Amino acid sequence: MKGRVSAIWEFWAPFLFTVSLYLLLRQFAFEARYIPSGSMLPGLQVGDKLIVEKLSYRSRPPQRGEIVVFNSPSAFDSVWKLEGGQPNPLKCGFVTFPGISWVVDRVLLQRYPECEAWIKRVVGVPGDVVEVNSRGAVSINGTAFNEPYVTNFCSDRDRMIGCKGLYAVVPEGNVVVLGDNRRNSQDARRWPGGPFLPDDQIIGRAVFRFWPPSRIGSLSN
Repeated sequence: MKGRVSAIWEFWAPFLFTVSLYLLLRQFAFEARYIPSGSMLPGLQVGDKLIVEKLSYRSRPPQRGEIVVFNSPSAFDSVWKLEGGQPNPLKCGFVTFPGISWVVDRVLLQRYPECEAWIKRVVGVPGDVVEVNSRGAVSINGTAFNEPYVTNFCSDRDRMIGCKGLYAVVPEGNVVVLGDNRRNSQDARRWPGGPFLPDDQIIGRAVFRFWPPSRIGSLSN
């Protein structure tokens, strides 16, 4: 009996160790994410896979121009917020685990909105007066904000989802985020509960694209 238990342990121990290490790294240091929509075009394409690091924001707040990954607004928006409140790290870690996430999405056809992650770019930090015009161009404290990565602006004839202006004074502990694709992005301009993303809802900073091979490289501001 003792030998059988030992054999079972020898079989499962490496697997359990690997899973535990993965969950620890994913929770506190790094994780991989993919781009599910076109809201960050043209720089980030649908299907791009990114590395998100979680260490920087333990010592400093987010900065303008950084690409952040954060909990779905269903976890913090006062209108969209689910009855369950904050996402459960254990449950979300399980349903988004590689392989399991495929089964959940494709076989079980289940969605867990509170476990979904969104990706946008920071344009406003605490104290900023953020103005976004109907084209999607941003001004910070009355000065145009240079965004060379934004090329998909709205036109006067557009009726796309992202074509809406914004005026906001950013409070402490929050940022304002927009998608680079200003013509089609569900971002601070469109959230029913208000334009602010709380810092504690940010998962991490997107820093590196590792797929596809033709576009491997760091993500600069």
